[in-house]
Amino acid sequence: METKKSNNKKSYNGISAAIVILACFIIAVCFYKFVLGNPANFMDNNPANHPLPGNYFGTVYKGGYIVPLVITLLLTVITLSIERMIAISRSKGKKNLVNFVQAIKKYLEAGNLEAAHKLCSEQKGSVANVVNAALSRYSDVESTTEQTKEQKIAIIQKEIEESTALELPSMEQNLPVIATISTLGTLFGLLGTVLGMIRSFAALANAGSPDSVALSTGISEALVNTALGIATGALAIISYNYFTSKIDNITYAIDEIGFSIVQTFAAKH
Repeated sequence: METKKSNNKKSYNGISAAIVILACFIIAVCFYKFVLGNPANFMDNNPANHPLPGNYFGTVYKGGYIVPLVITLLLTVITLSIERMIAISRSKGKKNLVNFVQAIKKYLEAGNLEAAHKLCSEQKGSVANVVNAALSRYSDVESTTEQTKEQKIAIIQKEIEESTALELPSMEQNLPVIATISTLGTLFGLLGTVLGMIRSFAALANAGSPDSVALSTGISEALVNTALGIATGALAIISYNYFTSKIDNITYAIDEIGFSIVQTFAAKH
């Protein structure tokens, strides 16, 4: 008996993280060169000089070439977070997920599989796809006499597990990238900090009077990269944990409905 995979179409295919990172890198470099590095942000309109007093764009520019890399990671986290928000929202379906679960359970208790199928078609999303596939398998095994009751229950459970396995990758897509950036952001910030401190100590090591411009530039590079790196890492951690909890809620809903489908079949046959 063939498994009906047509009910398991993914509602959202997601965006390639590689394309997002490349686009964010281009934007970050342009922002660094033409916005942060705008001569108007510096004394005598020269980016080699100190930033104007209170000019934060010029201060960030002094963070050095690590800044566009960290900005790339920051923009990537923001972009992928928005993309995941859309993807997971579509996975949940059009209507409230809790109400959908309760309605499906009520239809199962009443034995109204047709109404449950119709509700899944209206709901759409990953949860509805899994439930629809399970209900189709429920109808298939119900009309056959070749298997025992235990075998039919096992077939329904297997259908739920396979359908869930097909839907999970679309929900978890790009989350490993966000998790990786949570570490990379901090490490790049630390790298910028180390490079800035090296520059500062090199200025102090000069014979005679220390080069105050080089010293201040090195300190700016260290502090700016530290701030950007910590902010990027913190945002990535928050984003990853938030979307992981959302996916857990969806899988809990799938497990709850799957258990109800199996229990209903066991009770009525």
